Amino acid sequence: MQYDPALIPRLIEPIVRGEADLCLGSRMIIPGGARRGGMPLYRLVSNKVLTSIENRALETSFSELHTGYRAYSRRFLQTVPFLRNSNEFVFDTQIIAQAVAFGLRIAEVPIETRYHADASSTSMRANIRYGLGTLATMVRYRLDRHGIVSSRLFRP
Repeated sequence: MQYDPALIPRLIEPIVRGEADLCLGSRMIIPGGARRGGMPLYRLVSNKVLTSIENRALETSFSELHTGYRAYSRRFLQTVPFLRNSNEFVFDTQIIAQAVAFGLRIAEVPIETRYHADASSTSMRANIRYGLGTLATMVRYRLDRHGIVSSRLFRP
């Protein structure tokens, strides 16, 4: 198991306190935490590069946007049109872009993970497709924000 279920109370705390609509568990808040948990270097580098690009596109400053450890508030789930999103891994990116587009509150909490052989079953091809889908989502977001091409992903 990559994500420890014992961290769920920490993950939902900002939502329970009414401070966030989406909470992301970040492996990057703790310096060296992702590598200490066994994250492969290529994943760490791609995670940081994609997060940096997304932060620029979304005008945010998150430490990590590629975590699978997330919690959503009821308000979030009632606001974001997530059924319009992809059924592929890029759903993760789309839902964050939607949260930003809808002005929802996003928090991050530090988490630790443990990587092992079964921690991720995605192929390199799937990882590349995910990265390209993430970039495409950022282009869609920016085009929508600038009024160039409207996207249903970012409309109520």
